[in-house]
Amino acid sequence: MLWTFAISISILFNLAVVRCRIPTTLDGPFEPVTVPFDEKLRGNAVDLPDTDPRVRRRVSGFEPEQISVSLSSTYDSVWISWITGESQIGYNIKPLDPKRVSSLVRYGLIKQPMLPHEARGYSLVYNQLYPFEGLQNYTSGIIHHVRLTGLKPSTIYYYRCGDPSIAAMSEIFSFKTMPVSGPHSYPGRIGIVADLGLTYNMTTTVSHLIGNKPDLVLLIGDVTYANLYLTNGTSSDCYSCSFPQTPIHETYQLRWDFWGRFMQNLVSKVPMMVVEGNHEIEEQVENKTFVAYRSRFAFPSDESRSLSTFYYSFNAGGIHFIMLGAYVAYNKTADQYKWLEEDLASVDRSITPWLVAAWHPPWYSSYKAHYREVECMRVAMEELLYSYGVDIVFSGHVHAYERSNRLYNYELDPCGPVHIMVGDGGNREKMATAYADEPGNCPEPSTTPDPYMGGFCATNFTTGPAAGKFCWDRQPDYSAFRESSFGHGILEVKNETWALWTWYRNQDSQSKAGDQIYIVRQPGKWPVCPKEHNSALAALVGSYG
Repeated sequence: MLWTFAISISILFNLAVVRCRIPTTLDGPFEPVTVPFDEKLRGNAVDLPDTDPRVRRRVSGFEPEQISVSLSSTYDSVWISWITGESQIGYNIKPLDPKRVSSLVRYGLIKQPMLPHEARGYSLVYNQLYPFEGLQNYTSGIIHHVRLTGLKPSTIYYYRCGDPSIAAMSEIFSFKTMPVSGPHSYPGRIGIVADLGLTYNMTTTVSHLIGNKPDLVLLIGDVTYANLYLTNGTSSDCYSCSFPQTPIHETYQLRWDFWGRFMQNLVSKVPMMVVEGNHEIEEQVENKTFVAYRSRFAFPSDESRSLSTFYYSFNAGGIHFIMLGAYVAYNKTADQYKWLEEDLASVDRSITPWLVAAWHPPWYSSYKAHYREVECMRVAMEELLYSYGVDIVFSGHVHAYERSNRLYNYELDPCGPVHIMVGDGGNREKMATAYADEPGNCPEPSTTPDPYMGGFCATNFTTGPAAGKFCWDRQPDYSAFRESSFGHGILEVKNETWALWTWYRNQDSQSKAGDQIYIVRQPGKWPVCPKEHNSALAALVGSYG
């Protein structure tokens, strides 16, 4: 009976799509479309100052602030994170003692002063230290991470966090757990953003995102852009242009605190999953990197059997998300690659039909900025992801929007994933507006090696319209749609084969779509697609759409 009901709903849904005529990937591949850059838009973005009330510290003593929720690997568990105590920046800083304050969350199903359940976690303090005269050091407030377990699916929970022994508990917040994993069970809306920073344009992005009422948010790298600042608070749109003589790439860690305060309104209620970008590297003493990123966020690394916070996976209803690290070893002998093989092999597509991957720098972008920069990562990992039938890939890094046709190895392929680049969150660096296929914009191949991981894998194309060239001389066939505008995306998975992708531009109303398409999986229709590896997936021999 339930199965018949589900089929009936699916039929009605498909009829509605036909009437509305939202395009689907079944209509593709599409002719490439470029929306010209609107010169009236601000290509540059301006940071919020430290005097803005939205980034000022509004608590006292050891009361919690910068409160956030993130997911564990399954619906029955989430992480609650927050910060207590004040951070310090200067020449004679003294780190707080993490043991000074307890890490406790009280939670329950009914909003009431005394919530019945209790969970305890752990706390830490991190430092950003520079062994150079004149550079100021930083030490964080006490960062707390508490994991709640045994939760019910699709259920609203109320919670308070802090330390009741010193009367330092937060107000009551709430979150909703993910649906149980299954082919007919999905979160309503998933917000997708990248390259946010903390600018006035970013505040519009987040405001519009909140207005679209997401159940989950993915932030695909480049969080605060604190590394556009010197330790004295001086900043620039281009660090290397303005500060070429600094002995180390400095960062102003207070921007992390500002960002956490601004984002609390969203992420204290809606789970947010983060993966690292290049702006999170933040080198410091003893060549330590990514310390703020690894300290401030909670990740389901252990739960997904990952050895690292740089890559992990989790389920959200019938979707299995894989978050990959572009700034940690990814070759076929690396721990990340071995973990990816094991994670993909463990996915049961009868339970989580949708397979979505995300990492920061795009493999496929027709913009001049960062053109073919991570070709070595693509060469190392693309075949593996393709062989398991990944449906969608999200990325950022390039400060614009671009959606691909289904492709694999630069060729249109009905079995390949749709690549969607959303590096248009509104950060302070300039918007990307130049295309590699425009005259004079194609970079020399020797200038494209990955500046962070090294290696050189990008060479001239050997087949297709661009054969013998490093760039196309027109918008590539694999690029279905591109536009230079700030904005965000919403993914709505409707059932085991249909998902609606909508991209919203900041200059439009929240209800007007800048780009919209149904991404359609067709398991079993395309025998030319690679064989699924998991035995439970033997019937699913491809995924065109």
